[in-house]
Amino acid sequence: MKTIDELLADGVSGKRVFVRADLNVPLADGTITDDGRIRAVLPTVKALADAGAKVVVASHLGRPKGAPDPAFSLLPAAERLGELLGAPVAFAEDTVGPAAHDAVDGLQPGQVAVIENLRFNPGETSKDDTERGEFADRLAALADVYVGDGFGAVHRKHASVFDLPARLPHYAGHLIATEVGVLKQLTDDVKRPYAVVLGGAKVSDKLGVIDHLLEKADRILIGGGMAYTFLKAQGYEVGISLLQEDQIPAVKEYMKRAEERGVEFVLPVDVLVSPEFPDLKTKAPANPTTVAATAIPADQEGLDIGPETRTLYASKLADAATVFWNGPMGVFEHPDYAEGTKAVAQALVDSDGFTVVGGGDSAAAVRTLGFDEKAFGHISTGGGASLEYLEGKTLPGLAALED
Repeated sequence: MKTIDELLADGVSGKRVFVRADLNVPLADGTITDDGRIRAVLPTVKALADAGAKVVVASHLGRPKGAPDPAFSLLPAAERLGELLGAPVAFAEDTVGPAAHDAVDGLQPGQVAVIENLRFNPGETSKDDTERGEFADRLAALADVYVGDGFGAVHRKHASVFDLPARLPHYAGHLIATEVGVLKQLTDDVKRPYAVVLGGAKVSDKLGVIDHLLEKADRILIGGGMAYTFLKAQGYEVGISLLQEDQIPAVKEYMKRAEERGVEFVLPVDVLVSPEFPDLKTKAPANPTTVAATAIPADQEGLDIGPETRTLYASKLADAATVFWNGPMGVFEHPDYAEGTKAVAQALVDSDGFTVVGGGDSAAAVRTLGFDEKAFGHISTGGGASLEYLEGKTLPGLAALED
């Protein structure tokens, strides 16, 4: 895989460089609530602009249905990119139409343009190779060189991620090179003890990574909504907590395999429960009760790990040389249920090991809860991509960058 360093060494002055970024930022009433993904691609965009390239930045945002939708416009992201660059950024109101061509044609060396949301065109996400290829052909007409730097999208077989690199000289940007290097440290060159913390709502989202990590990890800590399926598999009452009953046989099998392989599986020993889900808009006090994980009342819902579990999990992470964390421990968006996620984040901050926050809600939680991002070894920009890599899957966007 060639990197942007090789491209810069060859010279890019005056060349149109298409940067497939991941500007899929959260928006509230048109305002960006977390610009982490924009800041993540900044080093690549700035390096190219400083070298005199005409930089064309493209991305998706949200899930529009293959047609323009103002709610998913990339304009706020383009404006924020300009603020971070400290220079004007042109914005094209279409993807491959007249506005895009005008914006690109108007670029001078060192300038940047952002084209509109790629998913406004049905060819971007089409499962039909021909339709996807036709859209990639039209994107290729906007550029001379391709730089892949949207790590959060590399697990998607989309036109701008998979098909477009085949049509242009292609390189990995700084972000993708960094992300791949980190993931190799979690798979090929692991320092032990290796601890993995998995949370989030659905156990089904994590089964593949659990399956693969049973061959690599020394201990796996489970939290979040997915923990209740594990507790149910052990025969305990979980009340009205999140539960995927159909996953219980798989969970039992994984726990059995973990025991056979000597992998320590750690489940909550106490949880915070309530008869109702908290109001995340008003964040009104929820007044939860702490109960043993083996004694959840039938009419209550588990919403966070309890204080004993926080202490237990911190102790299990204290001596780890490598830690990978993906998924919050509870409903961290509400202050009454944020302490479990805070405790795990703090344990990573306190660790002397190599700590990786695996993107998605975990990365959002770290920022929301006020942690210094520099206190972690790495915060991934792609939760889904990170998990699929750790499952051992081939990621289309990375495969397309290989020579």
